[in-house]
Amino acid sequence: MRARRSVDTRVGAVCWALASVLLLTGCQILSSEEARHGSSTPARTPSSLLPVSGFGTIFLAVDECSSFGTTSFTEVPCTGERAAARVIARHEGKVGEGPLCPPTTDFVLHIGEQPAEGGAGSIPQGYACMRTLQPPHPGDPGAGGGPRTIVGDCVYGAGSGQVRETPCDGSGTRKPQYKVVKAVDTRAQCPASTALYVQLGDDTHPVGCARPV
Repeated sequence: MRARRSVDTRVGAVCWALASVLLLTGCQILSSEEARHGSSTPARTPSSLLPVSGFGTIFLAVDECSSFGTTSFTEVPCTGERAAARVIARHEGKVGEGPLCPPTTDFVLHIGEQPAEGGAGSIPQGYACMRTLQPPHPGDPGAGGGPRTIVGDCVYGAGSGQVRETPCDGSGTRKPQYKVVKAVDTRAQCPASTALYVQLGDDTHPVGCARPV
């Protein structure tokens, strides 16, 4: 009988209820200088996808599922009672150096290097972009969570030139102050109603145009 593997999430990963602290705990407000020249989002190192597999062959490959835990997440069959979230993208390397997760990712699991099944080589360090099987989905636009700030999300000023996400419906501990209505290349492309320019971290459209709510 195959030993069950799990990923330690005590460092850098939490369950969906706290997913907003992964990757981006908030996005930086662009300064006037940054806005004039476009976002200074750092270049990301290309990274290939890990192999797609069925349950158990590769730990948490694309389309495989995990259970929720307090200090670890265990791979389980997607049809099982314990299945809670599905891998929608899987990348090698560290989160800040690899490709972005899909926009509506609910949370991210950081996976350390580990031996491959049967002892044939090893699974490299990587991260899995997760989507819960059932709502609520914190990564949806306006839901107030997820690792990315996207069009439709609401934010509030957190001080020191930072903003953080909060639910647009006002159900969070902080009320929304601005809503991201458009993602563009530069500040000049934002609508005239824009009151805040937010750095989204997106390589394609790095500037978020936000208006008061």
